[in-house]
Amino acid sequence: MRAAVLVFPGSNCDRDLAVAFRAAGAKVDMVWHKDSELPQGVDIVGIPGGFSYGDYLRCGAIAANSPICRSLAQHVERGGYAVGVCNGFQVLTETGLLPGALLRNAGLKYICKTVGLKVETSQSDFTNGYNAGDVIDIPIAHHDGNYFADPETIKALQDEDRVAFTYTDNPNGAQADIAGILSQNRRVLGMMPHPERAADAGHVGTDGQALFRALAGALADA
Repeated sequence: MRAAVLVFPGSNCDRDLAVAFRAAGAKVDMVWHKDSELPQGVDIVGIPGGFSYGDYLRCGAIAANSPICRSLAQHVERGGYAVGVCNGFQVLTETGLLPGALLRNAGLKYICKTVGLKVETSQSDFTNGYNAGDVIDIPIAHHDGNYFADPETIKALQDEDRVAFTYTDNPNGAQADIAGILSQNRRVLGMMPHPERAADAGHVGTDGQALFRALAGALADA
């Protein structure tokens, strides 16, 4: 598996994501936002958490218009894999690669803690290391994690089994408790919680390991 991790001004989880990919056996390239092309042979693009461009406009909005995101869109359109975590999820919605938007938390406060997530589907290369219905503990750290979409989009996500994770105790007001969603071809995942912060024995937990290992196994088989 070859992964590219995008780096924007204000990214602060890029190295964490790279470490998690490497621990799963991936070769990782760090790609600067002003680059116009992804490295050749990349299987998956990781869009990390943080505060790209200081979140000066809308979270992820400026990053979504950077040169490298044009290459990201082309990669996804060719059937390539991508995962966006926290700010990366916001970038994926701002690019239109995933539906919906991430709004200010309902309590209007930044939240940083470990939360329970229910695995809603195991039918994706990101989640097949879990069983549907499993509850896992993954950290969150966000101010704008309140997932919003119109009722038709929420129904489509649910009917098409594209809700990857939901909160067991909704911390931010997200519609339908949504914590992570999949694209129509199931090769793009956006999620607010940080699996890369629960992927090493030195962390509080290791429930995020299965996501990276499952992905590495799927891409190795491919």
